[in-house]
Amino acid sequence: MPGRPVEPEIPDDVTWHDLDRAARGELRSLPKEMAERVGGHLAMAGILVDTDPETARAHAAVARRLASRVAVVREATALTAYACGDYEAALTELRAYRRLSGDQSHLPLMADCERGLGRPERALELAVTPEAKALEPDVARELRLVVAGARSDLGQLDAALQHLEADPGLRTGAGDLSVLRLRYAYADALETAGRIEEAAKWFAMVAAADSGAVTDAADRVAGVSNDDDA
Repeated sequence: MPGRPVEPEIPDDVTWHDLDRAARGELRSLPKEMAERVGGHLAMAGILVDTDPETARAHAAVARRLASRVAVVREATALTAYACGDYEAALTELRAYRRLSGDQSHLPLMADCERGLGRPERALELAVTPEAKALEPDVARELRLVVAGARSDLGQLDAALQHLEADPGLRTGAGDLSVLRLRYAYADALETAGRIEEAAKWFAMVAAADSGAVTDAADRVAGVSNDDDA
């Protein structure tokens, strides 16, 4: 029989105290030593998910093996699977997290997993559930982006643009991250629809507001402009 996978190491300077208070509160349902061990792996998963998602996923997998009934553990397992592009596993874990916690905030991610699995129709179905209607504004905006993407997947470009245009933040919102992402998605949809001049304008607007270079809007401006000149 194959042996148990080698457990990834946790550096001495990373502990469960690096987790937020809510996560630590959930882990207190475990024996103290177990809580600290699981928490250390969750902390490492959070640190590495953007730069080394495979190792982050390995840490989350240890936490899941030790404490699969803790909601924050299933959440970490889902997020690291998503970062690795394993949408089937991510969707399974997100459903488990929702059952354990009652939290609906990852509904946009669930819908995006359906898109990643080539099922945009299911993403649209999730977007009209009662749970979707009760989302907080920023989360609802994330779902709007996924819905627009699903419409584009189905070749419904006009519907995708109209869905993004229905958000008042597109033209009047402050330049927070959710508004930047909305405007970026709108520019991307315009480019896909062949409305190159408008797309360049919106990418430029995002680039001017994106002081932290969260998006690649500056590069997209140049790319769209080159396409327009060709």
